[in-house]
Amino acid sequence: MAANAIDQTRRMLSLVTYLRERPGAHVADVARAFGITEDELISDLDVLPMCGTSFRGGDLLDIDTDGDRIWWRNPGALGAEAAEPLRIAADEATALLVAARAVATLPGLREGDRQALLRATAKLEAAAGEAAGASSRLSVTFESEGGVFADVDRAISERRRLWVRYYSPARDELTEREVDPIRLFAVGHTYMEAWCRLSEARRTFRLDRVAEIRLLDEPAAPPELELRDLSEGLVQPAAEDPEVIVEVGPGGRWVAEYYPHDSAEELADGGLRITLRTPEPASLRRLALRLGRDGRIVAPSELAESARSAALAALAAYEEQSAHDGQS
Repeated sequence: MAANAIDQTRRMLSLVTYLRERPGAHVADVARAFGITEDELISDLDVLPMCGTSFRGGDLLDIDTDGDRIWWRNPGALGAEAAEPLRIAADEATALLVAARAVATLPGLREGDRQALLRATAKLEAAAGEAAGASSRLSVTFESEGGVFADVDRAISERRRLWVRYYSPARDELTEREVDPIRLFAVGHTYMEAWCRLSEARRTFRLDRVAEIRLLDEPAAPPELELRDLSEGLVQPAAEDPEVIVEVGPGGRWVAEYYPHDSAEELADGGLRITLRTPEPASLRRLALRLGRDGRIVAPSELAESARSAALAALAAYEEQSAHDGQS
């Protein structure tokens, strides 16, 4: 999440300059310029009016949209007329200094941004006086994917291909592949969306499952793709979708992490009883085959029987092939 916060903060700072120079800009044009969805842009615009040189009404950014165009009503809020001395209380100074020092330690922060932040922190320390001493006794640590995020961020900015060794919990194996990164985003965890050269398709990679990563000299050249709307999550089951119940043992607990679900109840053996929804329940037969002894579909009964039949057919085919190999 820390990595996503950096990306969003950088984007919103750029938005302020962009919108000030383009009064009445169209929502679609701005979203396209920043490589985000219109919903993501509207979410940023909901935050910007809470920003400004102070929390007094006239100093906050008066930015609004009618859904088609974006208007900035008081661009003077950041002009020379707003440049009066900033006064903050001791607790505000302490909070700012603690946050600034924490953000400066993030591995995913670009070096130029880090140096700018350190310079700003030094000025704030000088202005804060005694409050700066109190802030030095406090610390905050962000959880992030560190160097992986930094390498992906650099690859995107420099349009370079990546080599990754990636862990797949569904197959419990590491695979090596080259990818052309498209974007970073966070939905619970931080992800990279990329064009995978191994599968020749768009794939999503969770950064904390990247075991090894290298920037390559080859330029990244992903095909022109429409960015997916992720405002409602990676997978977006609907309330009217059929309900499926899966029981997994300790070795199948990854299912609750990998699949969006309505509930996950603990079982006595350390497993889980997972209730989820999907528009195509039959697609979960493959999940049942992957799980093997680590899990089974409980309901609906017709899907459970279908999964059982598929498993028996796969076993029979395996035994037949083994017998044939033995006779050769």
